[in-house]
Amino acid sequence: MRRLRISAISYLNTAPLMWDFEHGDPEQNPARDFDISYTLPSACARELAAGTADIGIIPAAAYAHVPGLAVLPGVAIASRRPVRSILLVSNQPLEKIRTVALDTSSMTSVALLKILFEKWLGGGRTFTSMPPDIDQMLASHDAGLLIGDPALQIDRSRYFTLDLAEEWIRHTGKPFVFAFWAIRRQALLEDAPRESPPSQDLATIFQQSRDHGLEPASLDHVVKEWSPRLALTEASVRSYLTESIYYHLDPACLEGLQLFYRYAAEIGALPAAPEMRFLSVDESLYSTI
Repeated sequence: MRRLRISAISYLNTAPLMWDFEHGDPEQNPARDFDISYTLPSACARELAAGTADIGIIPAAAYAHVPGLAVLPGVAIASRRPVRSILLVSNQPLEKIRTVALDTSSMTSVALLKILFEKWLGGGRTFTSMPPDIDQMLASHDAGLLIGDPALQIDRSRYFTLDLAEEWIRHTGKPFVFAFWAIRRQALLEDAPRESPPSQDLATIFQQSRDHGLEPASLDHVVKEWSPRLALTEASVRSYLTESIYYHLDPACLEGLQLFYRYAAEIGALPAAPEMRFLSVDESLYSTI
């Protein structure tokens, strides 16, 4: 009997989302109903595309690339203010940047950066994909795009930096959605029996895990665990989780997401995204936007 396979992201900002799977009551821990692996955002999307994962916290850009997905409603990794973990980093001011190294871990932030340049910051930049090592990036390029924990660890007093979420919000007035949970629709149709919960429970499982992960005692645990791991102060980790990241896929976030897809398609950064389809209680799919 095959269990549904979850592909999660191994960054700090995912820790509250995975709370029940990692720290839940042993008698009710949802982890026992799934096979869970951790990877990078871009790799998570590839696993869903290849069918080696059934559910993933996918970068928003992946929804435009991977067919046959349904969104688990209500949960996101988003931002309504500067996010701190999506940075353009350079030794020179923005107007002098011509070549940019792009973090290979990223899909959504790459598309977002291209939108920002094309629509508001001036086009004509050259982009190259590279591993997220800022010293190597800046040795051969004017700037580097970093996401996730490597971006949080940047000493911003040493560089010119641009927070991509802050810039998006400044120009659009909308939140920015970086990732959300999605499931392969085919996984719900496969005949092979499995031990995982029925699909009508899936949205609740992931929403409750988020809610439990954001409780004060849970956040205290996450802060103490991740602060030494990232060599960041506990205050910095806490403010990142409680102020920089927004974990709800609400109507304002959906509006921002739709605008992102529209702009990305207009400039050729992404293919046209299909309409958003959400997992419903009765296992059917319905369009909301």
